[in-house]
Amino acid sequence: MFVSIPTHARPTLRWATPALFGLLWLAYLWASVYPDSVRHDLLLEWGTLSGGLAPGSVLHWSQPENWLRLLSALFLHADWAHLLGNLVFLLIFGLPAERVMGPWRFLALFLVGGAFANFAAALAIGTPDRLIIGASGAVSAIIGAYLALFPRARLGVVLPLGLFLEFVRAPASLLIGIWALLQVVFAYVGPAFGTVAWAAHVAGFVFGAVFALASRRAIARRLRRLQGY
Repeated sequence: MFVSIPTHARPTLRWATPALFGLLWLAYLWASVYPDSVRHDLLLEWGTLSGGLAPGSVLHWSQPENWLRLLSALFLHADWAHLLGNLVFLLIFGLPAERVMGPWRFLALFLVGGAFANFAAALAIGTPDRLIIGASGAVSAIIGAYLALFPRARLGVVLPLGLFLEFVRAPASLLIGIWALLQVVFAYVGPAFGTVAWAAHVAGFVFGAVFALASRRAIARRLRRLQGY
């Protein structure tokens, strides 16, 4: 697992990450109170449906509600394990990214990056009407932004060594690079192939990195204002 190593930067108010954390939990709890049959219908109603690149996909995306699904799908999860994995990575990478980006730019990264990731997955999946849900694409966008913002950062890794756990520090670029490579590999062959929208992870990661690089000047100006320069 990844463990964020804090820096000595001046603390700033971070509300977007906790707000997203709470909204993801509330959405999951809201859906979980319904019977399985009703919950399944809710996922179909609010989740993103794949359209592929078939001729019918043009008609599929001509309907406004299908574009709204790209956002609503971010707050739906198949089970608690699916949700928990996204929440852990949201906190680890989201809090430091929001600290330098600011809450509103970070919120835009999550929503727009997540919607873009879902759209990419909907096009990449050739089978029509496959359900795409979860915040994985948005979290992948945050991971991509983190790498672009903190290319020299180091992350703590807990390694199982026999009966003991060893905590070591490793470059974030190495660990995230391995993670990104696995997403590309798994998009074609890997665990849960066909049931996990790996393409959303790849698209989200690329979007996040580009978003952060394109925003570096605005971020730098924000940090100078906070420091009184």
